[in-house]
Amino acid sequence: MTPSFDTMAVNGRTDAPAWGAVVSMALGVFGLVTAEFLPASLLTPIAAELGISEGAAGQAVTATAVVGMVASLLITTLARRIDRRHLMMGFSALLIVSNLMVAFAPGLILLLVGRVLLGIALGGFWAMATAIAMRLVPAASVPRALSMIFSGVSAATIVAAPVGSYLGEIAGWRAVFLLAAGLGVLALVMQFLTLPRLAPTGTTSLRTLGEVLARPGIALGLVAATLVFGGHFAFFTYLRPYLEFDIGAGIAAVSSLLLGFGIANFVGTLFAGVLIGRSLRLALTAMPLALGAMALLIVTLQPSLAGAAVIVAAWGFVFGAVPVSWSTWLAKTIPDEAESAGGLLVAAIQFAIAMGAAAGGVIFDTSGATGVFSVSALVLILAAIGILLGVSPRRASEIA
Repeated sequence: MTPSFDTMAVNGRTDAPAWGAVVSMALGVFGLVTAEFLPASLLTPIAAELGISEGAAGQAVTATAVVGMVASLLITTLARRIDRRHLMMGFSALLIVSNLMVAFAPGLILLLVGRVLLGIALGGFWAMATAIAMRLVPAASVPRALSMIFSGVSAATIVAAPVGSYLGEIAGWRAVFLLAAGLGVLALVMQFLTLPRLAPTGTTSLRTLGEVLARPGIALGLVAATLVFGGHFAFFTYLRPYLEFDIGAGIAAVSSLLLGFGIANFVGTLFAGVLIGRSLRLALTAMPLALGAMALLIVTLQPSLAGAAVIVAAWGFVFGAVPVSWSTWLAKTIPDEAESAGGLLVAAIQFAIAMGAAAGGVIFDTSGATGVFSVSALVLILAAIGILLGVSPRRASEIA
């Protein structure tokens, strides 16, 4: 049944928790992130059928990331008069169209156009996610709602690569993208049935982004978040080469370890709300510190395959709470401009992903995976120190 809009606040937070709407947001995240990850596991058959190189096919990933970063910054300005219910459903519609374009692409151009549409949907959805969660549930339930929404990321991490490659081998890569379009249809239907009307609040402009950055502690918090995500993605991007070349793990073992990472990440995301409920400041500080310590363990102990499996799973569990914690920080410190702040946070994360992978590549070429992990540990520990000394979970206007 569709929700009774009479019981929901149109311009602010809903009167009662709209958990069905939160689930529909999680489904949207699952579909978007699954589509984002799919090309990585299907590059070879895509390149072979379209008659292009793997490097050219890989630009499908780059196009999505770059457009996603730009979209996250601009979406609140460009869509400031659009009901947020319609906007989120529009992103799901873009997800469907994107996957259909890729599934039927005769060549590289249409493939890239489809991935650009996905980037718009991905960046826009993420930029709005925290602000919308704040309007769907009471303030005390926001961490739990964010945990549910971000569980879609963890589920996509588990499903996209192994299932995508397996189904691609059986039915072909185009069929996989058709299934991904089906996920978009499911998300769109759920959002239509459960999302209440959410009229835009405030007057967002590009100037607003600068005003948010100028608030006490916000710029430092975003820098710290960039360091945390950059340290993680430098580690994670070069985990597979480490397992294969340094430990000698075969493809079956590597796949099992990455699956273990995804499952642990999913569990960690679900437990994030409990940890944040106890102390957001502790969560923000302890997680990069724990990740940095694990990276140092790998560098110093040179563990066996079994030991590496334990560390990788532990890393997945701890990192599961990182996106939820930073989104909760955003909700607490900038509740009045959550959409603009969400765009800044998403842009910072996208930048961290790109820089972590790029800088990690330079270090990997000169000193191997252990060099990357050493730098990752240093960055994460510096981030923890910065958070401890200067990042406050209080509302920005209350910070002296």
